[in-house]
Amino acid sequence: MSLTSQDVQMEAYSEAVKSGLYAKRSGLVGKYDNVRKHWEDEVTRHFICPYVSALLDRCQQSMRRLRIMDFGCGSADGYELLMGIRHRDAGLHESKVDLLSADKVGCYKGVDLSGDLLEQAESIYSDNPKVIFEQGDFTKGLSLKKDEKPYDLYFTSYGTFSHHNEDETLVQLLADIAGTCQDYCLIIGDWLGRYSYEWQSLWTNDLNENRNMDYIVSYIYSKEEREQRRDELQHLQLRLMSRQEIAAIVSAAGKKAGVEIKPVKFFDRSVFTGRHMDTGEYNPYAQPLREAVNSLHEPNVRTNLSTLIVNYAPKAGFEFINGYFEHLQMCWNTLVNYTQTLMETYDRDAASFKSAHLAVPASYPADLREMMERMLQVVEGVGWLNTGLPRENVIEPQLGYALRYLVSRLQQGQGCAHGLVGVFEVNKK
Repeated sequence: MSLTSQDVQMEAYSEAVKSGLYAKRSGLVGKYDNVRKHWEDEVTRHFICPYVSALLDRCQQSMRRLRIMDFGCGSADGYELLMGIRHRDAGLHESKVDLLSADKVGCYKGVDLSGDLLEQAESIYSDNPKVIFEQGDFTKGLSLKKDEKPYDLYFTSYGTFSHHNEDETLVQLLADIAGTCQDYCLIIGDWLGRYSYEWQSLWTNDLNENRNMDYIVSYIYSKEEREQRRDELQHLQLRLMSRQEIAAIVSAAGKKAGVEIKPVKFFDRSVFTGRHMDTGEYNPYAQPLREAVNSLHEPNVRTNLSTLIVNYAPKAGFEFINGYFEHLQMCWNTLVNYTQTLMETYDRDAASFKSAHLAVPASYPADLREMMERMLQVVEGVGWLNTGLPRENVIEPQLGYALRYLVSRLQQGQGCAHGLVGVFEVNKK
């Protein structure tokens, strides 16, 4: 990555920080919106939990605490994501559910090129001696100080590895990690998915084409602000990735280091809910589905469920991908329409449904049937409440979680979402 390119990319993050929309908050808009909090972070935690848990067990068996290095840490988003992982089997009666409690982490080191983001991170965690930050360019390889021990977990989040515009720099970084690993380490890499519906105009069957996209940082502004600031918006060059391309890079890195880097899990994150679904910057058929899902999780706000209905526009020449999206669209829309029917046919005064024709067809996919039955139980369980806005504060959030479950179960880890995440292990024993 050239110096000029670095400067341009850092200007983009500096502009975002100054806008105030990178502030630590959630809601209907901004970087930390409801989809980020309730979907993206939680989906990532769900998929990486078993691997981080096994790694933690390894460390504890060796009587040492976990060491974490976070590439592209920003304002310590990775630390917050990791520390928010919870035991998947925690019971209702338990109060301590965090997997990574403070006493189990020996060191977290965040590395980023943006001084503005690091300054924000340090202002938040200045009182935690085990959380440290360093300004550096991870596209130039792994930089460890002379007496610095290797880390157990090398982590990235939200497309960080897509800053490697040239595959050779990522091969080198992964080879450095594998080469310096003492016995065992875990690598979690995060890229922009090549076949996200957000940028359907960039889809290609030739992987030598459209390798890097001109990523416009416009999602932090409202539609009106985007148009007013069009000439001011910052642009990033980010690598689009498919599972096939990642596998090739990881294989090359392993050969370079003389150590196997084994892929153990791939998953797609933010299908239909990526940030540029709302901007339509790269797909004229994109719908503002993130806005609609944000509304589902906003307290005291009633959502027009028709805004959740997906109308996927297929692209010729991509039959396999079209088939995946078509199937997901049908399941998604069926769940939304069924929930709408449940609410329309529920009689609050009688505390029962007006219609007896709410059975779920046995021919539907098992995951869809499970979520439809869940929504029936939710509406039936709280529909009679006269206080607390049951639709806004109970039914709609539960519909959001049901849709999230459906998407997570049907995803294929092929790069068909805003984020494509890979989990890899290096085991020298």
